[in-house]
Amino acid sequence: MVEQGRLDLASVEAVLLDMDGTLVDSDGTIERAWAAWAREHELDVETVLAVAHGHPAIRTIRNLLPGLGEEAVTAAARRQEDLEYDDAADVTATAGAHDLLAALDRAGLAWAVVTTADDRLAEQRLKAAGIEPPVLVTLDDVRAAKPDPEGYLRAATLLGVAPSACLVVEDSAPGLAAGRSAGMRTAALRGLDGDLRLPDLGRLAHLLERSRVRP
Repeated sequence: MVEQGRLDLASVEAVLLDMDGTLVDSDGTIERAWAAWAREHELDVETVLAVAHGHPAIRTIRNLLPGLGEEAVTAAARRQEDLEYDDAADVTATAGAHDLLAALDRAGLAWAVVTTADDRLAEQRLKAAGIEPPVLVTLDDVRAAKPDPEGYLRAATLLGVAPSACLVVEDSAPGLAAGRSAGMRTAALRGLDGDLRLPDLGRLAHLLERSRVRP
């Protein structure tokens, strides 16, 4: 169900998109990598998958294995990332992603991708999905990952758009918290709560185009 009452899409000047689960369907490769990592560390797979989405690997591992020293945490995070690098066979664009990007182009709206993936993984997945963002902000570009707002604020600065005129599109609680902390409006997928709730990106494409039709 889409809730539009709290959001004036006609005033949006830029759309800032999360990558995994929002713009790129990488659920399969992410879950396989975390499952393999969990088995290597003798952890329950379902427990690991329940907390991994939307967070950088190093933060997830710190939470799962609080007794590890920092060097061991870094090594474990590197191992998890290597498992993801090696498995991109079924990565594709999410439903409606290309429709949305075409709609943004027609409307002359700026857009960017803001992700907790690093440069290598982000570029790999976006290429697999056939997406070339004009601005890409990754984990390598910020000091603090989501839910910190730094990534979204950096993207707004690079686009030259005020935060209040940006719409953040996310499928995770940390990402939505980052958008709100940046002073931006939010559109939420996967049944999460934002200023706008979306079933998919195709719906956002329709709503944005409709908001720009003069009565």
